Parts: sequence; structure tokens; C-alpha cells
Amino acid sequence: MTVHAIIGGTGLTELTGFALRDSRIVETPYGVPSAEILRGDYAGREVLFLARHGHPHRIPPHQVNYRANLWALKEAGAEAILAVNAVGGIHAAMGSGHFCVPHQLIDYSYGRAHTFFEGELEHVTHVDFSYPYDETLRERLIAALAAEGYAFSGHGVYGCTQGPRLETVAEVVRMERDGCDIVGMTGMPEAVLARELELPYACLALVVNPAAGKSSGVITMAEIEAALAEGIGKARRVIARVLAGQAPS
Repeated sequence: MTVHAIIGGTGLTELTGFALRDSRIVETPYGVPSAEILRGDYAGREVLFLARHGHPHRIPPHQVNYRANLWALKEAGAEAILAVNAVGGIHAAMGSGHFCVPHQLIDYSYGRAHTFFEGELEHVTHVDFSYPYDETLRERLIAALAAEGYAFSGHGVYGCTQGPRLETVAEVVRMERDGCDIVGMTGMPEAVLARELELPYACLALVVNPAAGKSSGVITMAEIEAALAEGIGKARRVIARVLAGQAPS
């Protein structure tokens, strides 16, 4: 059976019900990953777990060592990646507590180490990134969300900004004009690094706040934390259902 790695974002630094087998820091050519790679059993399956921002949550989005994280998961035996991301809602349907399984993304980040293919190379390598998310994993997330009865969108464009600040109203207007439905800070280069390592990758995005200008007030951490408190438990159940429904390979 496929060994899935779960990358937990803001609010998901650990998995309730995760039966730990072992944990270790995997040394990589790109430095140290955000946290230990945890190996264990979840929903009856062997899984790997990595807290994207460390545990406790301490690494801001623009300083996450994405290359070390993905390399370490691959070295530890990951064969597919399920990423959980907290995002802001741009499209009217993307209210707080809503889930989105994005099918496309636009990268607005900058200055991040975004590829393994650089330095002293024998040849230049380009990967096809037309469709950034694995469709089979997307369909399994969609089926799990439907089975749980949660409000969700099975399509969406993820706009990845630099952070750690939130966006301005004008930036969100531009992103909406570009076609973005949700906005987050960690979707890239994580997705493309997984593609370079030939790891199927999909994102389960939880909307934790309306994007700038999409509500009458300012965005508060209290609002975000309340949405996380309710939504992360649901995200765990969705991931568990995806894993439990995995067909033997």
C-alpha cells in the first residue's frame, strides 16, 4: 500500500489518534527539515507526518525549508503527499470553515529556494507543472469531504503569497482578477518540489478567514484561531477517511 505523508500546516502540528512508531530528523543536502519526521499508524495505515511550521508552530511561511521537508519525506519513504493548508477566502463561496481542494495555483511568492534543479547540473531539467495537483488524490479528498458532509469546493485556484503579513485589499482585488479563489502562504514551492521528486501531491485547504476587503472588519487572530479550532478536527477526519479508503496496491 502507498505510504502517505501528511504535511500539517497552521493548527495541525500533530495528529490526534496517531500511533507513533518512531521519529527522526532526516539529514538532507538542503539542511534540516521543519521538524522530526514522525512514522506511525493512522486510520489503520502507515503514514509519515511533518509539521510544516515546526512543533510548536514557530517557522514563518517564507522561512520554511521546503526543499529539506520534501527531500526528507521522500528519503523516509513517502510515496504521496497530502498537504493541509490554512487559507483566506477570496471567492464568495469560500467562507470561514469552508474546505477547498484546489485544482490550480498562481505563485506570487519570491526569494524562496524553489527547485532541486540548480547548481552544478549535468543537464537542465524542466518539469511539466500544467496541473500542479495529482488528480487521483484530489478525487479521494473530494469523496472524503462529501462523505463527511462538510461544506467544500472541489475546484479552486490557490494564490500563494510571500507572507508573513496578510495581504492588502488591492492585492486581493488583483488576485481575484487573476482568478484566485483562495489565498495562502505555503502552497509554493511545496507543490512543485513534490513534482520534481515525482511524489503525487494534493492540498486540503481550510478557509480560516475572509481575505482582505472581503468582510466589513479587519482580520483578527481570534477569528482565525476560532476557525482553526473547529476546522482542524474536521480536516483530521477527512484525512483519516482518505487513508482508510485506500485500496491495496
